[in-house]
Amino acid sequence: MENDAGVKIADKQEHQPGVEAEMDPKPEYIKSTYKAAGKLEGKVALITGGDSGIGRAVAVHYAHEGADVAIVYLEEDADAQETKEAVEAAGKRCLLIPGDVKDRAFCKQAVEQTVAELGKLNILVNNAGVQFPQKEFKDISEEQLETTFKTNIFAYFHFVNAAIDHLNEGDTIINTTSVTAYRSSPNLVDYSSTKGAITTFTRSLATNLVEKKIRVNAVAPGPIWTPLIVSTFEEEKIKEFGSETAMKRAGQPSELGPAYVFLASDDSSYITGQVIHVNGGEVVNG
Repeated sequence: MENDAGVKIADKQEHQPGVEAEMDPKPEYIKSTYKAAGKLEGKVALITGGDSGIGRAVAVHYAHEGADVAIVYLEEDADAQETKEAVEAAGKRCLLIPGDVKDRAFCKQAVEQTVAELGKLNILVNNAGVQFPQKEFKDISEEQLETTFKTNIFAYFHFVNAAIDHLNEGDTIINTTSVTAYRSSPNLVDYSSTKGAITTFTRSLATNLVEKKIRVNAVAPGPIWTPLIVSTFEEEKIKEFGSETAMKRAGQPSELGPAYVFLASDDSSYITGQVIHVNGGEVVNG
């Protein structure tokens, strides 16, 4: 299948959060022209949903900037292994932690394992998420609602709760919200609701932790070419994906990685409670 520009687009996958190894074309997770500057030298980062998509881009950018990385993922072992290889190719350690972020005990275990094996924790990136498009509001089942909220926002609470005992002055928390928190998304009512919650969570947590000198910010991606897209949208939607932006295209994970580097580094030392919009020119409010 090709889009209007003649670019081959992967067919729909059936299992969330999708498998990057099966995508064609595969997402770009770091640009060949990226110039690292050691901005995260000696840091340790924990990234949820770090096996593929945006999470992989963050992990690889962090490694290039000098950080060791722990990756939490559900069960996509092949994707996780590829990310680990990319991190290690940058000369850094990569810890793989498979499990379900809906499980509060697992969230705590993942944080403790990171500290035990990598020595500390400086950067928490809450990024894992699911979405289940429904054209009819009444088709959002109670099970779907609970799965979406437990994955997309409850897990963020659980990871912060576990991480807070290990974070110190100058450390950071970065949450992945979405453009859907700022504009209508009629087929993703439950998903966009969680993203709105993440945005507010970010702002309130930032002021809660400011006296500890721990900064909290977020990134709000627009349409980004990731496995979650091909595992949730119908083929026609995949074909048109990103065309609604001013740039008329979907973004690549490589175009988000530097935003997460900025928010994790001292370059953003006077920024907390804020959201960076990386969305191809979509106008947002709030």
